[in-house]
Amino acid sequence: MDDPHETRADGSDETVGYVRTATDDDVLEVRRILDAAMLEPGDVETRIAEGNVLVAGDERGGTTGSNRERVLGTVVLEPHDGPGAHVSAIGVRRRHRGRGIGTTLIDRAVEREGRLTARFDDGVRPFYERLGFSIEPIDEQRHRGVKVGRGLEFD
Repeated sequence: MDDPHETRADGSDETVGYVRTATDDDVLEVRRILDAAMLEPGDVETRIAEGNVLVAGDERGGTTGSNRERVLGTVVLEPHDGPGAHVSAIGVRRRHRGRGIGTTLIDRAVEREGRLTARFDDGVRPFYERLGFSIEPIDEQRHRGVKVGRGLEFD
């Protein structure tokens, strides 16, 4: 683990081998995951350059030489003027959904940022509820949520 922002998942979730800050080499995989989920978080390249994109995966694949790493999910963060960040997009490869990858990404983002906000459609509300976001409606189909890290309080 050369990246100081990289963490290894414990043995309880074998699907996620790592969560780390994305690099320029991850742009194509991040875009593929977000495109497949029909998400448009804006300028991904700039967000990656600023260190505001996390990727999660394992070391069971990969297509280049000795690199066996597979990117299975990503979260794109947008910094706030105040504390924390906003979740611009989160996506996991379809075949790997339901295995805790999205949860692991959000947990790592909360650990790093202290506080997360998100805006989302009614269809993914259960995902954010399971993660412990405080949720309020924006309208009949859209919601906003806030999650604060343990032991932290923000106004």
